[in-house]
Amino acid sequence: MNRPFLIGVTGGSASGKTSLSTAIHDSLGTIDSSMISVDSFYKDLTEDELQHVSDYNFDHPNAFSFTELLSALQKLQNNEVVEIPVYDYVRYKRTGETISVKPTKIIIVEGIMALYDKEVRDMFNLKIFVYTDDDERLARRILRDTQIRGRDIVSIISWYRRFVKPAFDEFISPVMKYADLIIPRGVENKVALDLLVNNLRNKV
Repeated sequence: MNRPFLIGVTGGSASGKTSLSTAIHDSLGTIDSSMISVDSFYKDLTEDELQHVSDYNFDHPNAFSFTELLSALQKLQNNEVVEIPVYDYVRYKRTGETISVKPTKIIIVEGIMALYDKEVRDMFNLKIFVYTDDDERLARRILRDTQIRGRDIVSIISWYRRFVKPAFDEFISPVMKYADLIIPRGVENKVALDLLVNNLRNKV
C-alpha cells in the first residue's frame, strides 16, 4: 500500500492552526483524510504539578511526549491503525480514552509543537506555518479560554505573559525556517487555502 501523505501544521497559540487544518480536511472532499492534534500527546501532570498548575508551562516542549507522537506517525506510515489519547484541558490530564485513527491518504498533524522535534518534523511530507499577529492571537485565546475552558481573563493574560509569548519566541517562531509554506492569517487566506488543496488533490 502507498504510505499516507503527512502534513505538519504549526504556529503560535490561537494562530488558527486547527481552523486551517479542518478547512484543508473538509475541502479535500472525497479524498480520504484525517487529523491529529499534538495536544493529544500532552503528558499527564503529577500530583505535585497539579497542586501548582499555575506554574506549569504547557507551552514548553517538555510538556509533550514526542516519543509517543513519533511512534504513532511511524505506525501510520506503516499503514497501521493507531490509538490517539484524549486530553482533558480542564483536568490537565488524559481521560484514559482513545480515538482510533486509520492510515488515510492524507494525515494532518496540527499543534504548537508539530515542527519542533526533529524526528517528528522529518516525518512530514509537507510542513506549514500559520502566521497570525500576536495581538490577534491573544484576543482569540482570551475568547477561547473564557468561553470554552472556563478560565478568567486575569489568569489568561498572566499565563500568556509568563509562558505563551516567551515559548513562542523561543520554541515556535524559530521553526518557521523549516516550513515549506508560511500562510498568513490562516483559514482567512482563501487564496492560499485553495492553492494548497488543489495541489494536494493533484498529489493523491
